[in-house]
Formats: sequence, C-alpha cells, structure tokens
Amino acid sequence: MIPSNLRQMAVSLLNQAVKDGARLFKACAMLGVSVRTYQRWCRPKGLNDKRSLVKHEPANKLSPEEYNRVLSTCNSELYRSLPPSQIVPMLADNGVYIASESTFYRILRKEDQLHRRGKVSEPKVVAKPKSFKATAANQVWSWDITYLASSIRGQFYRLYLIMDIFSRKIVGWEVHENETAAHASTLIHKACLAEKTIEKNLVLHSDNGSPMKGATMLATLQRLGVVPSFSRPSVSDDNPYSESLFKTLKYTPAYPAKPFESLECARAWVQTFACWYNTEHRHSTLRFVTPEQRHMGADKELLQKRNKVYELAKKQNPKRWSGNTRNWERESAVWLNPEKKAGADVELSLAAA
Repeated sequence: MIPSNLRQMAVSLLNQAVKDGARLFKACAMLGVSVRTYQRWCRPKGLNDKRSLVKHEPANKLSPEEYNRVLSTCNSELYRSLPPSQIVPMLADNGVYIASESTFYRILRKEDQLHRRGKVSEPKVVAKPKSFKATAANQVWSWDITYLASSIRGQFYRLYLIMDIFSRKIVGWEVHENETAAHASTLIHKACLAEKTIEKNLVLHSDNGSPMKGATMLATLQRLGVVPSFSRPSVSDDNPYSESLFKTLKYTPAYPAKPFESLECARAWVQTFACWYNTEHRHSTLRFVTPEQRHMGADKELLQKRNKVYELAKKQNPKRWSGNTRNWERESAVWLNPEKKAGADVELSLAAA
C-alpha cells in the first residue's frame, strides 16, 4: 500500500517528466506504476486510499463458548470414535444443533484432531522397491503369474512365467491348475539350472502374492543363491516387465479366441508362443532384435551391421537424409524400478553369466 505523500511525489515527478518531453508510459514504467494508476491519482481526491483498513469480524463467527462446545462434543465418550458426518445427524436426531458439518471438520482440522477416529489403522506408506541395474543377461529376472481361461466357466489355468529384463527372453515357464509356492520353486530351480545362474547373485523380482513369498519358495531362492525382490502391495508398476509381457502374450493375433480345452492345450500353445517370442519376435525396446539374440550377445554385431547399411545408403544418396541415420545403438543397461532423482540409483554390480 503506497502512502498518500509518496503518491503525490510520484505524480509531481511524472508531470515534470512529461513537461520535459518524456513519453508518459515510459515515465510510468520507470516508477513501476501503470498509466491508468497515474490517471486515477490525478483525479480529485484520487490520492486518498479508499480501501478500508478495518478488519471486520464475520457476523456468523462462532463464539468461544460455541467453539469449545464443538470440541467437547467431538471428544465426549459418545462421539469420540465418530466423524462429524456421523455426529451432526445424531445431534439433529436429539434436537440439538451446534454448528454445520463443515464447521465441525474445520475446527477439528485446526486443532489437529482430524485423524482416523476409531480402531482403523492409518494407511501405511510402503517404500519403493530397491533399484537394480542389469548390464548383461542373467543378472535380473522378473516373474509373475497370469490367468488363462479354461473351457469351464469360472475356472482358469495359471501361467508361471520368468523373463530376463536385460534381454526380455522367457527363461522359464509352466502352466498349472493352481497357484502354489511349490510350483514356483520348482520352476525357478529349473530355470536356474538351464541358464547356469546358481550362486551368481541373480536378482529375482516379483509381486507380493503368496506363491512368491511362500516358505518353500524363499527356501529355494536361498539355496540357489538368488536375491529376492518384491513389489509394493497393489502396485503393478513395480513389476512392469512381466506385465508388459503378459499383454504381448494375450494381445498377439495367435492368442486363441476361445478358452483352452485342456491343460495340455494351454501348455502346447504357451510352448509355441515362447518359441516365437524368443526367436522370431523383434522387440521394439531392443532396437528390433529378438530376445534370444540379445540374450546371447549376437545383437552387438547385428546392430553394427545395420548401422553400416544405413551409413552406406546415406553416402550413396545423401539428399534423402536431412540429419543422422536411424539410431541402431545398443542399449547397454536396463533398470528395474529406477529412482527418479538423479544420482540416487542403487547400482547392482553383477558378473555376466
């Protein structure tokens, strides 16, 4: 708020500047006022501030007695475990009105009493899972279970599927009629034997289902030297690689339009899919090489060859390129649940299998 004497001084300075040949809007800009403000100050009694400096108390403000009555009512034996949405209607049933429901909430919030009233525990904040970095195959695996519809309504087969996040290769799978930690531990054991990852500090990430955290499963992981990693409860984004693979599986054109007739049919189809996915499907995130090529390290030479083809094509006909050729650079690292803050990632140093 600018005092009247300073306003008068500003008007005098502006008048003198205009008289000396200055442009009004430039002179006003030098003082940090607008032309309209200057014009208003030049009017009769324009230098007087007409804004009221008196703070008026709202007419509907609660008295101290009413304020304290709201608090004492909420903290009484009868109402202390109830929220205002329950208290206010109960008071009205008894012919009592103290204040509105919103006023009850406002007062409780001001007094830091707007918490869960009763025995219900407050929501727990679960820390994000640890970040892991894979720089080669068989360093970090991800696995999960999904449903495959059967021909019997309401019954489903369970597909257990393990993938390597660096190469996206399916390193193990099984189809069963139920979910058990025993099935999961058997599958993990077979996959570790096939990929020769026993006692090599392999990280296995999964969600929080009972097959993933069962005693049989955890004992198997300890025996194999596998480091377990788990997602937060009900947070599918913590296990993105398995979720993405399940979407690819169920949305591929070859996925049956009708439910599987038997367990053997489901296993036969998954066998065909896993073979196609690993050896024929060119993964977009992997610069369109197959997971098998990435897993075996053959993608390095393949991507270099593609790059030479493009460089040669650009050299033969440079007018077709306005900039660089297509990026065929190999992705050297893959992160599982990376930290958002730069430099806060926890890097896992593992030897390539």
